[in-house]
Amino acid sequence: MFRTALRNVLAHKGRLLMTVLAVMLGTAFVAGTLVFSDTFGNALRTQSSKSYTDIAVTVSDHEAANLSYQHGDRAVDSPTLTEEARTKVAALPDIAEVRGVVSGFAGIADKKGALIGNGFSTTGTNYVPGADGTDPRYPLVEGRGPKDATEIALDARTADKGGFKVGDTIRVAVNGPVMKLKLTGTVNTNDPRVVAGGSLAAFDTATAQQLYLSPGRFAELDVKAKPGADDSALLAAVKQAVPQGDNIEAKTGRELADEQDRMIKQGTQVLSTALLGFAGIALFVGIFIIANTFTMLVAQRTKELALLRAVGATRRQITRSVLIEALLVGLTASVTGLLAGIGIAVGLKALLNGPFDANLPDGPLIVAPRTVIAAIVVGVLVTVLAAWLPARRASRIAPVAAMSSAEQPPTHKGLVVRNTIGSLFSLVGAVALAAGVGTKEVKLVGVGAGALLIGVFVLTPLLSRPLIALFAPLLRAVYGTPGKLAQENAVRNPRRTAATASALTIGVTLITSLTVIGASVNQAMDKVTASDFKADYTVAMENVSPLSPEVAAQIAKAPGVSVMSTERDMAVRTGQNGEDFESITAVDAATIDQLATVKVKEGSADALKQGKLLVSSGRAEKAGYKVGDTLAVTYPDGAKGSLTVGGILEANIALASVVAPEAVIGPHAAPGSGVDKVLVKGVNGPTEELKQALRDATGGNPLIAVKGAKEIKAENSRIITNILNLMYGLLGMSVVIAVLGVVNTMAMSVFERRREIGMLRAIGLDRLGIRRMIRLESLLIALFGGLVGVGLGVLAAWAAVRTMPSSLKVVTVVPPVQTVGFLLAAAVIGLLAALWPAHRAAKLDILDSIKSQ
Repeated sequence: MFRTALRNVLAHKGRLLMTVLAVMLGTAFVAGTLVFSDTFGNALRTQSSKSYTDIAVTVSDHEAANLSYQHGDRAVDSPTLTEEARTKVAALPDIAEVRGVVSGFAGIADKKGALIGNGFSTTGTNYVPGADGTDPRYPLVEGRGPKDATEIALDARTADKGGFKVGDTIRVAVNGPVMKLKLTGTVNTNDPRVVAGGSLAAFDTATAQQLYLSPGRFAELDVKAKPGADDSALLAAVKQAVPQGDNIEAKTGRELADEQDRMIKQGTQVLSTALLGFAGIALFVGIFIIANTFTMLVAQRTKELALLRAVGATRRQITRSVLIEALLVGLTASVTGLLAGIGIAVGLKALLNGPFDANLPDGPLIVAPRTVIAAIVVGVLVTVLAAWLPARRASRIAPVAAMSSAEQPPTHKGLVVRNTIGSLFSLVGAVALAAGVGTKEVKLVGVGAGALLIGVFVLTPLLSRPLIALFAPLLRAVYGTPGKLAQENAVRNPRRTAATASALTIGVTLITSLTVIGASVNQAMDKVTASDFKADYTVAMENVSPLSPEVAAQIAKAPGVSVMSTERDMAVRTGQNGEDFESITAVDAATIDQLATVKVKEGSADALKQGKLLVSSGRAEKAGYKVGDTLAVTYPDGAKGSLTVGGILEANIALASVVAPEAVIGPHAAPGSGVDKVLVKGVNGPTEELKQALRDATGGNPLIAVKGAKEIKAENSRIITNILNLMYGLLGMSVVIAVLGVVNTMAMSVFERRREIGMLRAIGLDRLGIRRMIRLESLLIALFGGLVGVGLGVLAAWAAVRTMPSSLKVVTVVPPVQTVGFLLAAAVIGLLAALWPAHRAAKLDILDSIKSQ
């Protein structure tokens, strides 16, 4: 039976080609994902480890690290790492050097004033020259390091992007007005944030301390040991030498490197899991093609299999022979897919480093044993499992069937069982979907959508006849006999039509649901932005850090400003013992109602003017707040007080969950701390003059964004569009595999209907009519899959939208242009997939076809 299976694979290798391609593409996706994530992760870990090669111990001040990015109060009561602490550590035995480090963010403006890089990876630090005048963390490419507050060094890549040369004047900003500094040198760096597309600005130590902390204070001490020193003993000595406090922590360089490794592994695992999810979708689509191919092969070999039974082959042997065929096909496709996956990983890295300028770290290609095993095992298992049902059908062919080469129709019992199972899955899915919508439980909606999708797939043969029949009048009216024949052929074998269409249905379902969700969220964001925001412009940092207090004061003086309010986030302790935290946003009680829509469900809309809190309905429900409740709070400065809930807000994205008057909680903010956002309304509305005045008031800081309603809407739309485009790209593999399935089905259908096609030619149907018949049949199958996919996609998206928070006010929007576009795309797929099979059918010799059996 093994020789029989091998002979059948070799005999039908042309008909198995599309199946091999489908499995190969799926396993290539799996292998490529694993190779890319392993290679990328290894390169990141190698690069990260270089940062700790010369560090024996690192002492960190966690409070300073927060302050360097928040620019809050520099005068704190907690222990700090100062020059005195650095000197004390440096005096310990076995210490070669102690480097004091300060870090934060710094935006670099290009020659047009735009920010280089993105706001979340604009890194600022101090340049710490050693005895040779260089900082080993940042090897010099050109020039020298900065020496005073008028100088700066940049990473070489940022300097190239901005077109800067040593000696140029660079515009740099933190959270206030722009500083104009002289570029003294360019450096290289292993900092992952910079390597991933960010920027690095290096100041002299005194300047960095002034910008991010306070004079003489460090966020970190990096200790370099003398040769032969024991890191563990050194760690114990350093801990005794530095100030003691909860915010001060000392670790060895090895511990830090291990922590970084764990973080990188977690990050790459998340990426790998997401990509493998889409690879799983591609393989799931491949299952339909594999099952369909083996079903058709078994049907075409009915006579051969029946003769094997007649000469003594058992059912088990017949099943085994078909499964061996599947095993050989799966093994061949998996090995090919593994090699293709390695190529995909290499190509993806080149693509990201090329057009997308991702600047991924260099490193050797990692093809781990688990990647090889996973690709081969997954490919073989998917193929064998998909072929199992056709194999069972093959074993049930009776010897008497040798008298006829006709395909054995499914039994009435089989159809009843199939339809019953499909109906049960559909019912369970619909109930779970309804329950998920009612309870706003996303997981329940996901389970319901999955069960419903499976149920519809099982019922697809039942649905194919009535849905395809919808097109029958049009086909007959426009195309005559070829149209009628195409419609009859499409419903002749509902199982085959269903399996072919289902592969396409999966992709269309997912793409449609994503599009509907994206359009719904996009429209909702536009509406709430227009209704909830009354301000003409918002001013905030691109990296969500606080604005300098001076910036808010300058905005108030800007020409054309009519009304403004700051927004300041503050975390306070609540409860009698301060065991809980509450995030409160302070606003100007006198002006906020002119800048944002303030509607209350309960209590008073003037609560802020009365010195009370306004709480969103969602937060009130979660925390159990009611109008009149009093919260005992402890402010960041240590002062205690109480705040009263004066009103419950209706859903509103312009206001935070808990809002308080600036006059009440502002005095308890850390001295020198900034505000998070400024809302502005102009005398003449949102004019370009007002926008420019606000930019001027911010000192031209490239990190500070001045946005009106149009910019906010465009930004939201861009984010959603980018996410959708990424999803479409990842789902593209499943669509390609579905196209292969249509090509495969039509090609094999032409092969098994050679005699029928020959008879049609003999009675007068010309070659154009044959080609048209095949193309129209493929078109009908693709449209059927597209219709089912669009219907399921809209339903799943509707359920998902209903689970979203009421504050977003999202309603389901089905974009007509995109929806019709998906159906047209399905039609085009059907027509393109039929080109080769139709050409092949038209070229068949009439007499040879009639003689075939």
